[in-house]
Amino acid sequence: MVKLGIPLLQKLRVGSYVVRQRLARRQRYPLVLMLEPLFRCNLACAGCGKIDYPESILHQSMSVEDALGAVDECGAPVISIAGGEPLLHKQMPEIVQGIIARRKFVYLCTNALLMEKKLRKFRPSPYFTWSVHLDGDRQMHDASVCQDGVYDRAVAAIRRAKQSGFRVNINCTLFNTAQADAVAAFFDSAMALGIDGITVSPGYAYERAPDQQHFLNRDRTKALFREIFRRGDGARRWSFSQSTLFLDFLAGNQRYRCTPWGNPTRTIFGWQKPCYLLGEGYAKTFRELMEETDWDAYGTGNYEKCADCMVHCGYEASAVQDAIDNPLKALSTGLRGVQTSGPMAPDIRLDRQRPAQYVFSQHVAHKLEEIRQNVGRKERESEIAGAN
Repeated sequence: MVKLGIPLLQKLRVGSYVVRQRLARRQRYPLVLMLEPLFRCNLACAGCGKIDYPESILHQSMSVEDALGAVDECGAPVISIAGGEPLLHKQMPEIVQGIIARRKFVYLCTNALLMEKKLRKFRPSPYFTWSVHLDGDRQMHDASVCQDGVYDRAVAAIRRAKQSGFRVNINCTLFNTAQADAVAAFFDSAMALGIDGITVSPGYAYERAPDQQHFLNRDRTKALFREIFRRGDGARRWSFSQSTLFLDFLAGNQRYRCTPWGNPTRTIFGWQKPCYLLGEGYAKTFRELMEETDWDAYGTGNYEKCADCMVHCGYEASAVQDAIDNPLKALSTGLRGVQTSGPMAPDIRLDRQRPAQYVFSQHVAHKLEEIRQNVGRKERESEIAGAN
């Protein structure tokens, strides 16, 4: 059976939450809040489209009040804190503690460069998991993050965290340079470190990423994951912090539509439309995001930018929904493991998708103007206070 690196308490809490949504007949509800309290990072990965902002925006960070307000406003049972590098946020321990106090499950995503130094500021909890970015073995990961020595520091931080009693996952993004044998061997070595789970996904083709040559298309993604899971007994050899139906989807055995509202994103710009991967507008409130976003305009088959996306933040909620609707299928997949041979499920047609729109620059300009106005207002208030 495919082993899931999800604690029983989390399964029960999330399960009861989903049942309540279904009983209330809500068609759209969040499962995981993607919280980005800052964009700043201490790495410049070639495949990242999250740090391409002017310095004045990179210096912005979300207050504790705003971060916890987003948690309350959204209501999702799981919070994934991303970035940028969250550990650069000086008040990150307070944000994490505030989420835990609300009995929400928090995954703190980090490249681990600051993790050992900051570890003493956090406490082990059944509601808290470190999610360490590792894109493969030493050679694979250091090439991915464009800096030597990062893999070794991340592994050292993982070992220290486990010795200190923390739950630790790894999150692994794969590109078209990935080789199935090497990835399978990496998963084996990661499990040997004592980690609690693996989150794996194909890289999303960020339009602003410096390296545009190594993103996977859908056909290559399915073929790669079949080869990887075949080497792990249908993925049963490793522990994943993802549903078995999502893993089955990665291997081309399920045909899902994206569920972008399942993982809504709150950044320093506001509530990001439509998802964590695409910033094509921002809502002031979560309610506005849910009610006023044209969801049908996005997703594979609907929008050119979404054509090759098979990332967990868009499709994990789809897989969870399928598991609830078809529990016997989910159970069967979990027992037999991911199918790694035979015909694949028919894919979504792309002949009716609308062309990509490029709106990043206007959102950046709007934020820069907002920062300029705020600076001007503070200067005027300071002058008035000095005059008095």
